Amino acid sequence: MTKQEELQKQLDKLAYQKSTPFCYACYKSAPTGRCATCGSDDLMREDENGVEYGIAHVVKGFLDNIAVIEVSMLHADMIKDVYGETSQVGFMHLSTVEVMKDQDPVMWSISETEYIQGLEEDDYAVTFDNGGNYYHVSDIEEYIEENLEKEVTA
Repeated sequence: MTKQEELQKQLDKLAYQKSTPFCYACYKSAPTGRCATCGSDDLMREDENGVEYGIAHVVKGFLDNIAVIEVSMLHADMIKDVYGETSQVGFMHLSTVEVMKDQDPVMWSISETEYIQGLEEDDYAVTFDNGGNYYHVSDIEEYIEENLEKEVTA
């Protein structure tokens, strides 16, 4: 199981803990998993953001509380660390990052994509929306640990 799948599983578990079954037909909570009024088990999930089928909206609400990685800034910082803050061209000292971006924007974009993919492979970063947003794995783990209710074993 990949780190992303493991974290998704834990976020889903947290979503079930932090939301309640809800019968939209009767517009009532159904904490037992079956509506007391109509008997339906075709229930939505209710949380502080409203009701919706499934738990994706609950998980999205969790992710809204976690800082998104600024990929372009992180990538630029790595380039500065590796190649230096400035590069000399003739008698001029220019920003290494700006020169690279200006001279070959396509290669810069490819480099940024490969950089974040490398962070994903090293389990440093994770995405839950196919690359729309990236999060530090440690931030997700910390959020889950702080919010997941421990199961009581008898």
